[in-house]
Amino acid sequence: MLQSLAGSSCVRLVEQHRSAWCFGLLVLGYLLYLVFGAVVFSSVELPYEDLLRQELGKLKQRFLEEHACLSEQQLEQFLMRVLEASNYGVSVLSNASGNWNWDFTSSLFFASTVLSTTGYGHTVPLSDGGKAFCIIYSVIGIPFTLLFLTAVVQRIIVYVTRRPVLYFHVRWGFSKQVVAIIHAMVLGFITVSCFFLIPAAIFSVLEDDWNFLESFYFCFISLSTIGLGDYVPGEGYNQKFRELYKIGITCYLLMGLIAMLVVLETFCELHELKKFRKLFYVKKDKEEDQVHIMEHDQLSFSSISDQAASMKDDQKANEPFVNSQSPTSNDSSLNN
Repeated sequence: MLQSLAGSSCVRLVEQHRSAWCFGLLVLGYLLYLVFGAVVFSSVELPYEDLLRQELGKLKQRFLEEHACLSEQQLEQFLMRVLEASNYGVSVLSNASGNWNWDFTSSLFFASTVLSTTGYGHTVPLSDGGKAFCIIYSVIGIPFTLLFLTAVVQRIIVYVTRRPVLYFHVRWGFSKQVVAIIHAMVLGFITVSCFFLIPAAIFSVLEDDWNFLESFYFCFISLSTIGLGDYVPGEGYNQKFRELYKIGITCYLLMGLIAMLVVLETFCELHELKKFRKLFYVKKDKEEDQVHIMEHDQLSFSSISDQAASMKDDQKANEPFVNSQSPTSNDSSLNN
């Protein structure tokens, strides 16, 4: 008896605080996922880093032995200056790109990566004025970009998602939830094909040092706005049609970002995902719900009364055989 009461009380406690328990599990799962990623990246990349460090140490030691007139301190100062310039997108190599990093097309590409929060980091402002302008430009431009993307996605999703799902549901009688799931899967496949697979094949041809995996990696890192900057197109030596290529990449990133947002919004509108998300939300209090209901009722009643008054006025205006008489004239006629 006591065990059943204790069990029922535990179940009742869990049900009352279900959202809090789900949120706690969500936080725990996210932290575990972070730790899992750190462990995998460390185990995979650490051996390669160790080999690269050993290789660089041997090359440095061999260079100092072959050039005894050069001290280690002078070599390190030169390398530090070279690495600092490389961080700003300027290379001293003879086979590096001979084009400027701040011509119009490169600046346009940089502005698009800043506003989309991709930020490859291969080119950064050098002057203090450029850094200050980048801050002001980003503060205004990033919310402006979010507003622009939201408006574009809201209009596109009506024609790409909602109307097709409603058409198959009404015209053919299919279940709306099933149609929405199938539509989301088809839309996701089309987006992956048009903005990941096909562009990856094109980049692997246009970029000499990229294979298909590296090209696909660049597409994913860019359209997910991660923007690591280890692969940036159009930076090769003697790149043909570099200006046109940069403009095309800018258009591709903008269109791909819009397509990604449309797909994400389509999946977020699925009934199953909505129910799953509600598990982690804080439930509204009953008092708040009652206030919202009362406000809604007041608005509806006022709108109904306004509509009724306007309908009465319209009916009076549309009655041509009714003569409008004042109350005083009616009283005088009755007295006569």
